[in-house]
Amino acid sequence: MNVKLHIERLVLDGIELSPADRPAFQAALEAELGRLLAQGGVGAELAGGRAVPAVRADGFQMNGDGSSVRLGQQVAQSVYGGIGR
Repeated sequence: MNVKLHIERLVLDGIELSPADRPAFQAALEAELGRLLAQGGVGAELAGGRAVPAVRADGFQMNGDGSSVRLGQQVAQSVYGGIGR
């Protein structure tokens, strides 16, 4: 199965990410979300190739070392909670 995911806008309330940290955050988010999608697929509502205007992701507690990489992984896991199986 091929999955094409386009995130036009990502809102992180209460989290400030410096411009220097954004590339590492984005790379980590993409890698983790790709891993989760490859491992678990998408939910039934998206499996038919349907586009959705918005997905509400679960909240999360920041943990780990506070790095932009760890934050990207946590955000990906939260997003996957809204689109995955």
